Amino acid sequence: MSSSSVSSRTRNFWQSAIVQAIGLVSLFAVTAVAQEQRSEISLQGTGFYTKDSTGNGIRQQATDTGGFLVGYRYHINRWLSAQADYGFNRNTQQFFATSGFTNIRSDIHQTTGGLVVNLPAPARWRISPYALAEGGALVFNPNENSGLVGATSQARGVFVYGGGADFLLSRHFSLRTEYRGLVYRTPDFGFSNLNADVVTHTAQPSAGIVFHF
Repeated sequence: MSSSSVSSRTRNFWQSAIVQAIGLVSLFAVTAVAQEQRSEISLQGTGFYTKDSTGNGIRQQATDTGGFLVGYRYHINRWLSAQADYGFNRNTQQFFATSGFTNIRSDIHQTTGGLVVNLPAPARWRISPYALAEGGALVFNPNENSGLVGATSQARGVFVYGGGADFLLSRHFSLRTEYRGLVYRTPDFGFSNLNADVVTHTAQPSAGIVFHF
């Protein structure tokens, strides 16, 4: 057998080995990423309970209501995650002033983003507790039956704090219970005579399902 034939076979052998090695490394890398499951999507039903506020001679209340919250979370590392949320609720803002009583019914769109700190817990508990802090906006959008002609949509900056826990059901699914506290300035829908100009607080408890991928 000629030396050139041996050399050709040796070269083919190493080329095949390298290709196979690259394939195995790629497979292991993909498997590792899949096993990490860094991303998750959540869907939660929420409550929406706003504290009564008083300012500028105006007492402002809001009806208790429910809604939903959709979120995306990305696990940066074992301890820290980034999160973005969209929520929807609908309630009625009630204004009591010397000029009289006014009702404004509106949709509330919540758009926030921030960080989640993943807290330690024994693996056997199958629970993942966490704390969160977010910032964003609440958009109050009066609907057709708002109760007051001329009411306009209004955005308010919001700070969100809270925490919760995920209860692992399977590799891809968890149940979530969560509490979010929303801090923001009361809306007036463009009417200066309804401007209480105070900071209020909404409690937003929720529960739902999480999909990990």
